[in-house]
Amino acid sequence: MLENKKRKIILDCDPGHDDAIAILLAAGNPNIELVGITTVAGNAEIEKTTNNALKVCEIASIYDIPVLKGSGQPLVRKRETAPDIHGDSGMDGPVLPEPSKTSEEEHAVDFIIRKLLESDGDITLVPTGPLTNIAMAMRREPAILAKIQEVVIMGGGTFGNWTPAAEFNIFVDAEAAKVVFESGVPITMMGLDLTHQALATEEVCERIAAIDNPAAKFVSDLLVFFRKTYLEVFGFEHPPVHDVCCVAYCIDPSVVEAKKLRVDVETKGELTYGMTLVDVHGVTGLEPNVNVAMKLDHTKFWDMVVEALKSYTKVYSER
Repeated sequence: MLENKKRKIILDCDPGHDDAIAILLAAGNPNIELVGITTVAGNAEIEKTTNNALKVCEIASIYDIPVLKGSGQPLVRKRETAPDIHGDSGMDGPVLPEPSKTSEEEHAVDFIIRKLLESDGDITLVPTGPLTNIAMAMRREPAILAKIQEVVIMGGGTFGNWTPAAEFNIFVDAEAAKVVFESGVPITMMGLDLTHQALATEEVCERIAAIDNPAAKFVSDLLVFFRKTYLEVFGFEHPPVHDVCCVAYCIDPSVVEAKKLRVDVETKGELTYGMTLVDVHGVTGLEPNVNVAMKLDHTKFWDMVVEALKSYTKVYSER
């Protein structure tokens, strides 16, 4: 019987409360090999999202995984951030010391290209923020397309949260999203239809609070702040941890139910810029191009997160 191989991923993120939890799940699960953490402007400016990624690594003693700063501006449009949801720092709530670890000198886009070209076609890209870095890498070096095992995206859906039509990650750089969605590589999309099921309920928060280590305490503090902003802005009693769904899928695809559908990205509409047009009923007759996640196994999902957080009772670098 063949031994299960770890799934290699590059986590391209904009921490971000849920991005932070995604990092901890990726680094804390034995079935994932976290090749690198790349950052992009999104929830906050690039300097802040990069510093936040380093802070997450510091709190969990993740010192052996490189963090690389990426794109600070969308491909075409003016930068837009989300301080109403994530605070001015992009990760408000916990009070954290400045990290001892620094980001690498190599640019995130160069790192993504290099790692893919060096690979055996076994690296999955996991963008949980705007798709600027991924699109730039695809445009700069088309040879990587054949090397990408899969792109697992947090973004889009059949409805919006930043505008009535558009989800934040796609809206912030819809031109980049269009490049990625039209690239022909295997894509799985964790849109709002799925991620709004990943709710940090009171029972979930109690399970996390019961774990006695710094990483779990950090997540508890994150969720307190995140719950407050989601209640104020969207009226959600429990906040959805969108980005974590992507990593959970990479660990065990059965955590979601998905369907292959046609998805196109709107970049010209006056009211619909950034919309992902998900052809749920096949009315266009166009070839399906995206594996669209629609249903989450809530129990399996949170069990993964809790087990990963428990693993940080050991210092990560000693594993």
